Amino acid sequence: MLFSVTQVLISLAVVLLSFLAYFYSDVIRARRKCDWLPHAPRIPFLGCVLEFGALTEIFNTLTRLTNNSKKMVYVELGNKWTIFVKNYDLTEFILSSSSTNILNKSIDYDNFLPWLGTGLLIAPGPKWRKRRKIITPAFHFSILEQFVDIFESNLQVLIKILEKEAMDKPGIDIYEYVTACALDTICETAMGVRIESQNNKNQDYVFAVKDFSRIAMARGFSIWKGKDILFKLTKDYKKQEENLKIMHGFTNSVIKKRKEELQNNKNLEQLEEDSLGRKRKLAFLDLLLNCTVDGQPLSQEDIEEEVNTFMFEGHDTTASAISSALFLLANHPDVQKKVRDEQREIFGENRDRPVTFQDFRDMKYLELVIKETVRMYPSVPLIGRLATGNIDYKGHIIPKGSMITLFIYGINRDPDYYEKPEEFNPERFLDSTGKLPYSYIPFSAGPRNCIGQRFAVLEMKSVISGIIKNFELYPTDPPHKMVVSPEAVLKSVNGVMVRIQRHKWE
Repeated sequence: MLFSVTQVLISLAVVLLSFLAYFYSDVIRARRKCDWLPHAPRIPFLGCVLEFGALTEIFNTLTRLTNNSKKMVYVELGNKWTIFVKNYDLTEFILSSSSTNILNKSIDYDNFLPWLGTGLLIAPGPKWRKRRKIITPAFHFSILEQFVDIFESNLQVLIKILEKEAMDKPGIDIYEYVTACALDTICETAMGVRIESQNNKNQDYVFAVKDFSRIAMARGFSIWKGKDILFKLTKDYKKQEENLKIMHGFTNSVIKKRKEELQNNKNLEQLEEDSLGRKRKLAFLDLLLNCTVDGQPLSQEDIEEEVNTFMFEGHDTTASAISSALFLLANHPDVQKKVRDEQREIFGENRDRPVTFQDFRDMKYLELVIKETVRMYPSVPLIGRLATGNIDYKGHIIPKGSMITLFIYGINRDPDYYEKPEEFNPERFLDSTGKLPYSYIPFSAGPRNCIGQRFAVLEMKSVISGIIKNFELYPTDPPHKMVVSPEAVLKSVNGVMVRIQRHKWE
């Protein structure tokens, strides 16, 4: 009897070891091919799991691990491996390449598939090329110019709300107010639908986006939650399903509303005119509803995944950047004064006159502030690509199956690229002579750069300009320190706290 039990145990051990050998065979091969890279400390089978904890510690962890002569580190988590990069040459190589071997997003983005599908953000190479070609006209400068009125109208709602709710309080979380404004703006500009989120509508959507993003990013640094079969046993899975119901319900209602409006128009050539009497050109959602790919219209699923993608990217990233800028201005009164002085030069004695597209172009110093803000607090702090084939880099091999994550937050704060990188200094962007272009990539770069970056900068100028013209920003007492976290979009988990007072335009 003892002999048979021993045999069973040996057989089970052999089966288990065979399974583990198969399960980790790709990792073992990758480990050997990546011996030219610094490796993070690991334990058998689990890899570098002990290196990663709370999301709020990720930036510190990655900074520590990439602070080596190569500015890169090889990291294993279970049977996955990632090369985290703040090395300039490899960053340029990855982003500037049009090779199909490094055009796809990394498999960590799969955690967003239940929400975004394979929209433009996650789409594999061939699909991405077709969708990018369709969507690019929606962000032409002639389209953006027509959005000025919408930026202004939603900004005025924000200013009135701040006057009513935030004046002279010891501190407010400005992110909450800015997020609602950004959501109203993206819906009205890109989707052609007014939703009045600032009037306490659709707040469930905002909270669902934030919670889903937190869950999806945490899965990328967890062995257990990273596996679908185990993730479904967790509380986060139930929360994710609740969030999905809210988010998909909201975006589907936006699509339905716009379809009804277009059907009532019946003729897209008779769309309303803007304030200058020009015919409005088709915006993002209208293009999706009326375009064809290979002779066929986009399916309802195709439209939904692109709308979900742009609803997310069009409000959350911009809100993060605007909030960070207002926080920095509150804590740097000398810079805030320069921004306000520029606004006085542009608007003269009448700060309430209608804003023009040319006004935004004239906000040169504010543009420096925006550049410095997204250097210090890039809305998308990590970008991941997948090696779908072996990649030859400077005589070394990056093996097929490798995830390559560009540590943008770390690149932007590396003293080898920026003098005193922890200091907020907009003037550093006055002179670009000798600057390395791929050391500043808050909107990514190359073929898969951010399609909406001009839209984002215009909206940032609109909101920041409007607030600075109307309010004085101050730090809280005691001074608030943001605790940042890479929840897909950079977030401060303890809010973005500032004080505001009404400003007299003199």
